[in-house]
Amino acid sequence: MRLRTVEITFGAVFVCLMAIGANVTAWFPMLAIPIGGVTVPVSLQTFVAVLAGLILGKRLGSFSMITYALIGYAGVPVFANFSAGPTSLVSPTGGFIISFIFVAFFTGLIAEQFKRPSAVSYSIAALVGLFFNYMIGVTYMYIASNVWLELPIGYATAWIGMIPFLIKDLGLSFVAAFFMVAVAKRIPNLLPKAEITSK
Repeated sequence: MRLRTVEITFGAVFVCLMAIGANVTAWFPMLAIPIGGVTVPVSLQTFVAVLAGLILGKRLGSFSMITYALIGYAGVPVFANFSAGPTSLVSPTGGFIISFIFVAFFTGLIAEQFKRPSAVSYSIAALVGLFFNYMIGVTYMYIASNVWLELPIGYATAWIGMIPFLIKDLGLSFVAAFFMVAVAKRIPNLLPKAEITSK
C-alpha cells in the first residue's frame, strides 16, 4: 500500500487520538466499571475508530488502527491504563483492540457507498462499525474469561455487563455522524467520494 505524506499524517493523528481516548480513566479513574471480576475502563476509542473510518475511509482508517494495535503490542503504552505488550491480547478486553480495525474498515466501507453525505448515512455507517466493535469485543471477552483466564461468566452476562459502555458508544456514534456532516460541508475535499450539495 502506497501512502502519501498527508495520509500518513492523518493516520498518525488518529493513532495518537486512540492512545488518548484509551486513557480517559487516567484523569477520571471513577469511569472504570467492574464486570465479571475484571475492571473495564471507559474510553473514547470506539468513537475515534468510527471517526477514523468516516474521515479516512476504509483503507487508511483500518490501516491507522492496525498501526495503533501493532505499536501497542510492540511495547509502547498506548492501550487502556497505559498498558502495552502482547499480554494485552490475552486480556478480556483484547478483542476490542482487534475490533477497532474492523470498526474503521466497515464504517469507512459503508460511508463510501453514499454519494450524498447526511446524518442518516453517517449514522448507518457508524452503527455498522459499532456492531463489529461489540460483537467481536464481547465474544472475545467471553472466550478469554472462560478459557484461559478461568473467570467463568455467561455470554448473556458478558453482554449485560457491557450495556453501560454500549449506551455511551451508541450516543457517541451519533455524535460522530453529526460531526461528519459539518466536516463534509466545510472540507468537501477531505471526502473524495462525497458529492456535497448545499441545502
